[in-house]
Amino acid sequence: MGIIIGALILLLAFLGSPVFTLIGGGAIFLFSGSGIDSSAVIVEMLRLASLPALIAIPLFTFSGYILAESKAPQRMLALAEALFGTMPGGLAIVALFTTALFTAFTGASGVTIIALGGLLYPMLERQGYPEKFTLGLLTTTGSLGLLFPPSLPIILYGIVAKIDIDRLFKAGLLPGVLLLVALSIYAFFTARKAGVKHIPFSMAALKKSVRDIAWELPLPFLIIGGIYRGLFTASEAASVMAFYVIITEVFIYRDLNLFKDIPRVAVKSMLLVGAIFMVLGTALGFTNYLIDAQIPDRIFAWLHTYVASKVVFLLLLNAFLLVINMIEIFSAIIIVVPIIVPVASQYGIDPVHLGIIFLLNLEIGYMLPPLGLNLFLASSRFHKKLPTLYRATGPFLLILLAMLALVTYMPQLSFPGGR
Repeated sequence: MGIIIGALILLLAFLGSPVFTLIGGGAIFLFSGSGIDSSAVIVEMLRLASLPALIAIPLFTFSGYILAESKAPQRMLALAEALFGTMPGGLAIVALFTTALFTAFTGASGVTIIALGGLLYPMLERQGYPEKFTLGLLTTTGSLGLLFPPSLPIILYGIVAKIDIDRLFKAGLLPGVLLLVALSIYAFFTARKAGVKHIPFSMAALKKSVRDIAWELPLPFLIIGGIYRGLFTASEAASVMAFYVIITEVFIYRDLNLFKDIPRVAVKSMLLVGAIFMVLGTALGFTNYLIDAQIPDRIFAWLHTYVASKVVFLLLLNAFLLVINMIEIFSAIIIVVPIIVPVASQYGIDPVHLGIIFLLNLEIGYMLPPLGLNLFLASSRFHKKLPTLYRATGPFLLILLAMLALVTYMPQLSFPGGR
């Protein structure tokens, strides 16, 4: 019977059934088969609704969508170009840092590639950057900000793994910055080799860009600085950000209309949030069964028989996470994390350090051939075939994999989660 139900679930998944229905149905079947009331799944949904950190997800998502719908991306690019465009490789470095910040606030790779990719592609092309480099850069930048607050995957990981989200935010800062620095060095040497011309510095352009973005400029310092300095929690930061961006974009810049645009953006953003919550609620019920059935303990017992070394375990874990994160992102966090956290702890791996490893794998999974989401989005946005993008992202992929190796085997980089 179990084999038939399993085959039915796989068939429904192949036919495109919603993920939450498959997970919820599987959880109810497993609980009933063990003689446990199926209300165990519903109880987990109620527990989820009572989590204080949960409010951060809809508020940060809503704020990010407001920024994406406004002219904030253009203003961010104008300021960054005026400040750093005169450096060798300056525009490429501008692209890296601007898109990383934008992805951190929007929490969605697709929004970054669509909103900023169309602006950056012709700018990089005009300056003389090789097309292969430009395509690789913009495909990669879609997921670069996932290690920085208020990244949605960090919040999800913290909720599922039952870890303080503020600790995860702090742990991701140094690895995220080091990754941006490594990619900036590559951009610098690529620009020099290609003979890319510098953008002449203009004080007038700098003053204008600062005036244009004067009300949005404090936002990263307010939100990120407030979290790192302990002025407010992630949930409080989400409330502050939502209030600030509404006032800024609706009443100061007037990019959006309060009665026409804000309800539309709210509906659009809450569709994503609702989908995440449905999967999250059913998946937590499903993981309750896995824990009750001692599945993590059995996995560890099997692994310990064949994999005694922590080094080898981390290598296998990264390979597994890269494949899982390439195929399905949010479901991977919700389903896989409760299983791997107790197994990894048996090998002495700090759960916060594990979180940074997982999130860095997530960044890479977005651009990993053949199924990485960034590749399909970039293919659609820039009208390029997938094999072209596979080749273009190769050097960037190697840099990200090297950083993954450093973070994996040097836990002290994940301060303060490292040991």
